[in-house]
Amino acid sequence: MELFLHYSLIPSLCIILILSFLQRRQHCRQRDDTSYLLGNHFGIVIPLDFVGTFSNRWSYGIAFGATANKVMFLFSEGYQPLQVPQWAQAFVLLIGGVEVGLSHFPFFACLSSEFQLVSSILGFSYSLIWFAVTVLHIAQCPHGRFLGRYEAIMFSWPSLLCLSFLLGRFLHMFVKCLRVHLGWELPMEEKPFLEPHQAEHVKQLLRKPSLQEGKKSWFQTRIYEWDPCFQFPSRMIGTVVLAFICLYLFIVIEFCMFVYVRDKLDVFEGELESYIASMNQTGTLTPVILQVKELINSSKGVWVVTILPASLTCVTYLFHILACYRKHMKRLWAGNKHFLPLKFHSPSSSESVVAIARYSGWQIAYILWGYLIIHVVQSLFGMVIMYSLVLPVIHNQGLEMLHRLGISILTISIVLGLMIMQVWIASSFFLQPKMGTADKQKPLALNNRKAFHNFNYFLFFYNVLLGLGACLSRLLISCILGTWMIARIDRTIMQHGYEGADMGFGAWIGMLYVDHHHTNPVLVSFCHILITGHRERKLQQAIKYGHLNQLAGPCISTRSRTRWLLLQTLINNPKLAMLRKSKPGHGSREFIQILPMCSESWH
Repeated sequence: MELFLHYSLIPSLCIILILSFLQRRQHCRQRDDTSYLLGNHFGIVIPLDFVGTFSNRWSYGIAFGATANKVMFLFSEGYQPLQVPQWAQAFVLLIGGVEVGLSHFPFFACLSSEFQLVSSILGFSYSLIWFAVTVLHIAQCPHGRFLGRYEAIMFSWPSLLCLSFLLGRFLHMFVKCLRVHLGWELPMEEKPFLEPHQAEHVKQLLRKPSLQEGKKSWFQTRIYEWDPCFQFPSRMIGTVVLAFICLYLFIVIEFCMFVYVRDKLDVFEGELESYIASMNQTGTLTPVILQVKELINSSKGVWVVTILPASLTCVTYLFHILACYRKHMKRLWAGNKHFLPLKFHSPSSSESVVAIARYSGWQIAYILWGYLIIHVVQSLFGMVIMYSLVLPVIHNQGLEMLHRLGISILTISIVLGLMIMQVWIASSFFLQPKMGTADKQKPLALNNRKAFHNFNYFLFFYNVLLGLGACLSRLLISCILGTWMIARIDRTIMQHGYEGADMGFGAWIGMLYVDHHHTNPVLVSFCHILITGHRERKLQQAIKYGHLNQLAGPCISTRSRTRWLLLQTLINNPKLAMLRKSKPGHGSREFIQILPMCSESWH
């Protein structure tokens, strides 16, 4: 497959050249430029619009999914086409990433090309080549050393499924374009500048909010509510699809490594058992060996059990990231930036442009590394539960375990009770009463000051010792939350004031700002109105010049049409007539008097 990756660049470059030849350049060079000889051919071919593409979202997402195996190959740094020193490894990985992107470029270019008849044929042929080579690779080496039978199928079936979808998609494109070419169907409309969901969002803003809204279900209130006026861009869909497949492949690879380590540990356990048998279980190291065997068996079981909760945690993070993207975008559209740290209210434009290129790759890497870290942390918690609760019961020490557990719970309860009692005493004796019955809490005004000072003095020494436990709990909670949230790029794990050090969160914010500035429905609707008005004016001018040689028919002057629209506006909004600026020689009072009569005749 690595060899085929190199050779696939040849058909990939050929397809790119064909699509570039068909692509027309909007601005031709001058005659003194050498590129003038190319005419208006060989335009720039783009794989997809990473900012404003809302059509074919799932096709682009599946095309990203077809690259999952190669992305995991790059992630493991196993693909190194050149042998260079250690300091130049970054350049090698960059070259490898460019090669992988170039080999899969035809998938995206054929989906986004305007010449769908040619691009569907090229895309179908290229997808068929990749599908055939992948099937041949599985047929030659179906088994593996870690998972045994059908190991290659477990690694390759997501790519095969994505390639099958692309084959069907390109076939559908070809049939549809052929029917249009034969005149059996009407040609597809040009891609609209204003998407339908953006127009619906603007209409919803202009519409009066309904007083009686339907009652939302528990799922809509707690989990997710579908919004017909919002669509995720193709970049987000592709990122989530690729992250799902890469997460699956990463879990399979991790399980293969676990099988390898488990086999080594089984050999080590066999050697320990042979040592115990040779010493007739009377050696001085026998208790230690038994504890080591128990540790190995417990760790193996806990590691396997925690695979499911760790993977489910990362899967829920992927869905939650989509929900947070929609929530944050809607807040930015409404002009609300209070959910962002203060230093991110006006980010650098160049950093934001780079952020949208970084986000997708970083999001996938954060999910993969986050899964591994979460899995390790959950395994540690599982080992704590095993040694504190499960193993004592297995060794017939359940009563002692319950006794220690009861003492620990009682100690923590007393400490928390004393902290709560301090708050109750302060509320009951050291605060002045409420000033009004509607107040939720007492005012921050001291009462019984002498007793308050004695209260502070005697609790000063106790709170020194209590602060030690609070400090340790702060460290523990920070570690738990930091490791638990490491996969979430939409939320920073840095403290207030240090959010700039979180590069992942900075990429998230920059990506949000780029999407906000380029896909804001109100801004796009305004530009759409300007473009439509410009086209209508050009069309009216063309019609006017086209009728110069024709017979003069009934026409309406622009001034009369403007006055009629002004009259209609003033009838619908009578208060505007009082605010109009009167010109010399024009009777505004007479117009105001005539306006009610016009209103009656209009109605």
